[in-house]
Amino acid sequence: MPDTTPTVVTSTELKKRELIDEVVTRSGVRKKFAKPAIEAMIDVLAEAIAEGREVNLQPFGKIKHQRTKDTSNARITVAKIRQSKTAGPALDPADRADDDKSNETVAEPAE
Repeated sequence: MPDTTPTVVTSTELKKRELIDEVVTRSGVRKKFAKPAIEAMIDVLAEAIAEGREVNLQPFGKIKHQRTKDTSNARITVAKIRQSKTAGPALDPADRADDDKSNETVAEPAE
């Protein structure tokens, strides 16, 4: 069973590689399955924020769009994130993929 203790953070900026490694550690899902799902999730979140949509994903929080400014090389979005102090973890420790009782399978691609 993999170690479930959080990795040591050496920087204040969370980058994609660290996010993927942490998800793999906490969930027990193999990296080759976790990476495409995480990258798709990042794309969906980026698109929603670019469209000015509010994003509500507990316990991450509610992201509320405030304003956007387009520059020559980037779009700057100002948003507020409100996190509940009472929200529990999103992952139930009993649902780990490497658990002997897990039914982890690989989904067939959509047609």
